[in-house]
Amino acid sequence: MSPPKSWSLPMPAPDPVLDSEIKTNRTGSSLILNEINPEVFVSMEDVTLVNDDFIQILKEKARHTKNKRIRLCAHADAQDALHEMIIVLLQSSYVPPHAHSGKSESFHMIEGQADVILFDSAGTPMRAIHLAPKEHPGHFYYRLGSERFHTIIPCSETVVFHETTNGPFRREHTVNASWAPNQDAPSTVIEDYINQLRRFAVS
Repeated sequence: MSPPKSWSLPMPAPDPVLDSEIKTNRTGSSLILNEINPEVFVSMEDVTLVNDDFIQILKEKARHTKNKRIRLCAHADAQDALHEMIIVLLQSSYVPPHAHSGKSESFHMIEGQADVILFDSAGTPMRAIHLAPKEHPGHFYYRLGSERFHTIIPCSETVVFHETTNGPFRREHTVNASWAPNQDAPSTVIEDYINQLRRFAVS
């Protein structure tokens, strides 16, 4: 893990007001973040505060990541028993279907809309769950308590949600589906697969 540092990713069109928000929240205290990679940041504070301005910064920075997504981890370490994350997905982001061994996960929607797709072990879509903030039709909360293959498909330009799962994090506990395109598959293959899932979700 790299040494803790303040958020310092360059923005193509810097906004001094918004950039200051990510370093200083409304109480005036400094928010120190540790960069794990361009898509993952960890709060180094014992009190982590997230407001709308902070979300706007996350959304802007997600636009410049390889996989069009970004997450803020509110837990300090991968070994923590409880993992909480603010996640931003752009509409073009692809999350390959996967399952978690010995874990549960929950999403609480903050902004935007998405479909969670649940699969059987052979890769057949079995259920689509529409997620949206409570002011929109759909479910604003979702929890998966089994080791089922699943993915999330953004339905709006951006999707923001609070994810909770149990730790510690072990990469080998995540099983990527062999029957779905992987993250590095050709874009045309990924787009075709996502469109298949979108059609299932509205069928």
